[in-house]
Amino acid sequence: MKKYFLTVFEKDGTNVLDESFEAENDAEAKDIGGNKLEEHGFSDYTHRCVAPEGHLVLFHR
Repeated sequence: MKKYFLTVFEKDGTNVLDESFEAENDAEAKDIGGNKLEEHGFSDYTHRCVAPEGHLVLFHR
């Protein structure tokens, strides 16, 4: 399992969610990250999900 990092921002740059979770691969991390965003109501906020290697799995601005 790899550890992924999900971060959500307000328009002014304020951090409103900073959470990590584990997934087998990038596809699973994308699904888990998307579900977490929906659960917290942050789907339309600026967000990113980063893999442990540093590449983006999810991004919305």
